[in-house]
Amino acid sequence: MSTHTVYKIGEPFDALTGAKMPPIIALGGGVTLVAVLQVLHRAKIPAYAVCPQGDFAVRSRFYRALPGWFPYFAPRDLPRLLTNVPFESAVLLPCSDDWLSAVADLPEGLASRFPSSLAAAAVLEALVNKWHFAQILQREGLPHPKTRLITSTKETDSMPNEDFQGRLLKPLSSEHFSRKYGVKGFLVDSRAEVLHSMKRLSFPILLQEFIPGPATAHYFVEGFIDRQGRTCALFARRRLRMSPPKLGNSTFMLSIPLEEVAGAVATLQSLLKTVSYRGIFSAEFKYDDRDGLFKILEINARPWWYVEAAACVGMDVCSMAYHDALGLTVEPVTSYKAGQYLGILPVDFRAWHEERMQGGPGFLSWLRSWRRVKSTPFHWDDPLPALAFISQQLSDYVRTAHKPAPSNNFR
Repeated sequence: MSTHTVYKIGEPFDALTGAKMPPIIALGGGVTLVAVLQVLHRAKIPAYAVCPQGDFAVRSRFYRALPGWFPYFAPRDLPRLLTNVPFESAVLLPCSDDWLSAVADLPEGLASRFPSSLAAAAVLEALVNKWHFAQILQREGLPHPKTRLITSTKETDSMPNEDFQGRLLKPLSSEHFSRKYGVKGFLVDSRAEVLHSMKRLSFPILLQEFIPGPATAHYFVEGFIDRQGRTCALFARRRLRMSPPKLGNSTFMLSIPLEEVAGAVATLQSLLKTVSYRGIFSAEFKYDDRDGLFKILEINARPWWYVEAAACVGMDVCSMAYHDALGLTVEPVTSYKAGQYLGILPVDFRAWHEERMQGGPGFLSWLRSWRRVKSTPFHWDDPLPALAFISQQLSDYVRTAHKPAPSNNFR
């Protein structure tokens, strides 16, 4: 970096050399971007952000747009964006799958000027593409739900009826599917339901075994691996509530000791070593009480909704990724606070309401469950993102409440 580079927000220095450190450019939006900005602020790492116009992340007091005039750039425009930023270097931190692919595919000149802590592009594509991911798991003999690629309805003609029972129709790319259909997938239980759902879906599509069990059967193992292949952080949490039911997002959870998910940890470490992984990761597992195995469902190769929750219990993977991208030493963290309740209040209220409609606990019981919770990523010192998010959630709820019920058992 040249000696004349000037940054406007914070000027952290390398403790050893005294050299000024470059900022981070966080790329994404929504809950994940708000969480990342919170973490970077607490770590005193200067950060700029790129997100869609109108995204509630811009309401955060920690949000800083890139200097100059930059209308929203789509991920495919990343090389053009970086060519025009008014400083010499920055660390890139993608916070969504589309931005992850864009950063991984940067030409060498821009990649060296704007480094990131990521695995090779082919590795990331294999993890993000759910069919390629399933093939890796099958090849390595790692516990996972049975998965089949369907390229046309004709392929279902020769399949036995039991292959359609207790199944999930899911996309190869969650991000694009969710934007188009507003859901993660469709639960099906018969050939007729599969064929009916396929009428509105694009091929190819995955037909995957749906592992039975409540929200509390879901576990997450998350952390960071540096450029030398060292695991510098490893953190586990258990889902306690989710919304929507069955195919939703965590709303309330508990940090747990790694020993409680030793089987999941072993599976994940084997997988990440096999693919020579580098960077931030969040892996979701579901415990299958039919055979006593933790089945891996997916991996996020980037920050996730609860990345701030990990930082709250001692695992700041965003700062690790920043230092690793710059070629600096990352100090491993070997312990964290287990037994900490974590959650996102607005969506957990919706999760409670959904449980209540099925005979779940009352409001006071739900309210008491929040007495010892670290709320993330919305806080009293930065209230506007929460207000904007709640408004968005209410709007979505009202809109979906007036829609006719789906013909299959999704949610």
